[in-house]
Amino acid sequence: MSITYDDIDRRLMVELQRDAGQSVDMLSESAGLSRNAVWRRIKRLEDDGLITGRVATVDPVAVGLGLTVFVSIKTARHDAKWADRFARAVRSFEEVLGLYRTAGDQDYLLRVRVADVVAYDAFYQRLIEQVDLADVSASFVMEEVKETTRLPIR
Repeated sequence: MSITYDDIDRRLMVELQRDAGQSVDMLSESAGLSRNAVWRRIKRLEDDGLITGRVATVDPVAVGLGLTVFVSIKTARHDAKWADRFARAVRSFEEVLGLYRTAGDQDYLLRVRVADVVAYDAFYQRLIEQVDLADVSASFVMEEVKETTRLPIR
């Protein structure tokens, strides 16, 4: 099901992605609408599920989570019971920021944030204790060239 939105809604979503802490007054200036009209539009965007939440972006290095790791996982099992157990286990780890089932050589890709390689190893040991995996490989991010949560809304 496709939800429709217009240029003003798009402008509001772009602005909220840039800074969700903006006041309705600031957003109304940007959109060229009254504050009440902007508030109603934002409420509708939330009710329709286009805006799913508003969060603060925290500097991971400042809070001691300076290492990003992409973890590729291959499994020998593909049954629903195993997949459910795997998903529940991975969701329980706060270090995991993203879990993706993929096509290709690997079955799953995880995006993990930890303090350092020692913390990654502790995460890895906990993971393999909980779920049977055929192969796990890690790619440690040396430099974050671009990292964003902003969607390119057209």
